[in-house]
Amino acid sequence: MTAVGIDAVEIWTGNLKLDLPGTFAPKKGEDPEKYTKGLGLNASSFPDSYEDIVTMGANAAHRLMKRKGLEPEDIGRIDVATESAFDNSKPVSTYVAGCLEQVYEADFHHANKGERKFACISGTQSLDDAYNWIRAGRNRGRSALVIATDTALYARGDDGEATQGAGAVAMLISEDPNLVELSAEQGYGSADETDFLKPNQQFPSVDGKRSVQVYLARMREALEDFESVAGEVHEEDFIYAPFHTPFPGMVRKAALLAFRHVTRNTEVEDELADEIGRQPRPEAFDSDDEYRDALREYMDLLKDTDRYAEWYDTTIDPTLTIAREVGNWYTGSVHVARASALKHALENDREMTGKKLLIGSYGSGAQAEMHSETVQEGWKDEIGALNIDGQLADRYEMEWADYEEIHDSHNHDMDVDIEEFTTPNEEFVFDGWGRMGERKYRYVE
Repeated sequence: MTAVGIDAVEIWTGNLKLDLPGTFAPKKGEDPEKYTKGLGLNASSFPDSYEDIVTMGANAAHRLMKRKGLEPEDIGRIDVATESAFDNSKPVSTYVAGCLEQVYEADFHHANKGERKFACISGTQSLDDAYNWIRAGRNRGRSALVIATDTALYARGDDGEATQGAGAVAMLISEDPNLVELSAEQGYGSADETDFLKPNQQFPSVDGKRSVQVYLARMREALEDFESVAGEVHEEDFIYAPFHTPFPGMVRKAALLAFRHVTRNTEVEDELADEIGRQPRPEAFDSDDEYRDALREYMDLLKDTDRYAEWYDTTIDPTLTIAREVGNWYTGSVHVARASALKHALENDREMTGKKLLIGSYGSGAQAEMHSETVQEGWKDEIGALNIDGQLADRYEMEWADYEEIHDSHNHDMDVDIEEFTTPNEEFVFDGWGRMGERKYRYVE
């Protein structure tokens, strides 16, 4: 069976930076470590006044196509995943295609275009759609372009304000991919939840504590469902485990649960038994409350073991490096985590060809998905071509007054016109409004 997966990836971060411990924390009168150690964030990325989800997505896609030497005729499908859409009818993918047609002689009239919505998991769902389209033989030799693009803004003063971020990830889905092959096996955990939602509003309504609980519950269900078709998952099966990362602190919670799960009934549990005892089993307790109390006590002890710390440092922490500097990208977050892991492997000379990643995606509302990916021979060239370090270094660092202005300029309920902080160069930019209220774009040489 021909391998299908991600052939190439490109990342485009918003051109502005907000220093959380240095600028945000002092203005809020809070300890900087609340952000660096608690949330696990150093900075957030923001779009300049001429940027939005279309420009970021189109810029990432254009960079990918240029690097791979692709023409519109090579792309048979363009899917955009976002939870920041601004039109209830016209999909963002048509805007992106319109941008790209400004810089290519040919057009994308032949390409199927769509927009996916299921909170943050829709980026992975779009990957699944592209995978299925190719597997079904409907691609006619063409590849799919999957773009996850979001501006994750919260209302001023909201508890989630520090986790904001903006950026896009573009992925080329092809046969015989250079980066990773996607597994046919998937696992799901899904339920009707109201942990995070935007009922016809730009800024989210969030039940923070509930959101963490739902995230962990759905991820556990997805892992168990994945094991039902792929077999038991053990600690040594995967080199990295990129999870959806609304902020690194959330992944720390998921990682501890995952480690307990993959070491259950293994030699690792046996080795740890002398130090912290064996994992509690529900049948050993008279009530659910007693079992949960014992489980919490065990988890607290497990978190402090050297064995867990070593696993976390090698398998999880490398997936969070980029996220610490950009914040939450909603649909792009898990795909940033994958890139971060492989970037770490390249920088540390880890041999990855044939190794596996365990990908844990999540979207509020709520659904999680687990699948595995096998790293391909061309991974070094693909990851080596990313210029994310340069992008991060080149961002304009905002003062507090700058942040207030840029937040207001991207608030749909406010009519704010501000000067850009950066100068666009070889990128698509927002260029005003059309006669029907549509957004217009142009390419700046």
